[in-house]
Amino acid sequence: MSTPVLETENLAKVYGRGASRFDALKGLTFEIHDGESVAIVGKSGSGKSTLMHLLALLDEPTSGVVALDGQPVSQLEPKKISRLRNETFGFVFQQFFLNANQTVLENVTLPLKIAGLSKADRHARGLEVLEQLEIADKAKNRATDLSGGQKQRVCIARALVNRPSVIFADEPTGNLDSTTSEVVEDILFGLHRDQGITLVVVTHDEDLAGRCERRLMMQDGLIVAEEHGVVTEGQLDTTFDPAQLGVEDERGQA
Repeated sequence: MSTPVLETENLAKVYGRGASRFDALKGLTFEIHDGESVAIVGKSGSGKSTLMHLLALLDEPTSGVVALDGQPVSQLEPKKISRLRNETFGFVFQQFFLNANQTVLENVTLPLKIAGLSKADRHARGLEVLEQLEIADKAKNRATDLSGGQKQRVCIARALVNRPSVIFADEPTGNLDSTTSEVVEDILFGLHRDQGITLVVVTHDEDLAGRCERRLMMQDGLIVAEEHGVVTEGQLDTTFDPAQLGVEDERGQA
C-alpha cells in the first residue's frame, strides 16, 4: 500500500453553540493514498463539502488532525498553510471563479504569481498547461469569451500550473452539459492515470463517482459506507447504489 498523502484522525467540525449547534463532521479517521482517485458522496448536508474543505486546508477543524505526507498540518500558522496549499493542491470547482477582466493566461498563472514566480516563468508554465489542455489558442482571450467547457478547461489548467500532487474537484461537471461533462471527466481521470495525481472528487453524480477507485459515502457527518473498484456503466445498480444516501434525488444541487 502506498504512503497516505492525506490522513485524518478524529476529525470534527462544529458550527454554532447551544441550541444552534450543528455537528457537520463527527470524528472521522481515514486515509487517502498517493495516486488514488477517491469520490466523497452524499446528499446535501451530509458533510462532504465540509470534509473536502478541511482536507484541502481551506478551513480549520474544531478538533482532530489533518496530516499531509504523515505530518500534521491543520494547526500550522495561516501563512504556512497558505504556502503549503498553493504548492501542493490544485482546485476545480463547479463555479469557475475566473476573473472576467483578465486573460485566460493571467487567470491560469495566478497561483504562480502568488508563489512569487517571475513573469517569464509564469508565462512559460501557463502556456505549457494550456497546450496540455488543448486551449493555448485562447491564452489571450478574456474569460468571458469562452464557453462553459472551455472555462472548465481553463480551471483545470489553473489547477495544474503549480504541479500539484493532489487535485480537489468539487462538483466539477455540475454546470456542464452531458457531452462536455464527459470530456472534462476524461481530462481529470487522464491526469490521474498519466501523471499519478491524487484525485479527490466531491459529487452527486453517481457516474462520476463510479469512475473513482474508491467511494466514501457520507451521511450526517459520518462515513457510513465505503466502496472499492471502478464501476463501469451497467454495473452501477448492483455494486454502488447512491440512492441509499439520496444522491439521485439531490443530483444537481450544491
